[in-house]
Amino acid sequence: MSEQKIPLAIAAESAPPRTVSSNYPEPFRSRMAGRFKRPLGDLFGLTNFGVNLTRLAPGAYSSQMHRHTKQDEFVYILEGDPVLATDEGEVQLRAGMCAGFAADGRAHHLINRSDRDVVYLEIGDRTKGDGATYPNDDLVAVLGPDGKWQFTHKDGTPY
Repeated sequence: MSEQKIPLAIAAESAPPRTVSSNYPEPFRSRMAGRFKRPLGDLFGLTNFGVNLTRLAPGAYSSQMHRHTKQDEFVYILEGDPVLATDEGEVQLRAGMCAGFAADGRAHHLINRSDRDVVYLEIGDRTKGDGATYPNDDLVAVLGPDGKWQFTHKDGTPY
């Protein structure tokens, strides 16, 4: 079995995009239309943290509003003017701004309310046993032992 060759460096925009736009179950998956992620960290074999180059088309959301139970998350805006929506209110962001979210901290997501694309880096650790809660939706996520997200309703019934 041959190992995948890890590049020394690449142009980030040349990284292949994820083939699936979202792992969310419906009706949440279709809400992610207009979000395109390029998983940069995976290309370099990173296992302790992930890095995505993400593009949001006008009107697109980065995710459902969520907070992680164990993982920290950080975003750095490269292009555009997204709105950072949190459970504490909204902040208008612009290129060069960043935001961080400690585990079990503020629920958050980005919204592109502008008429041009937003491009940002999102960086998060890969703590085992992480989960995500969604204060505005009947949704809970748990990172399974296989490294894939498993989704349930808040009462524990599967999607």
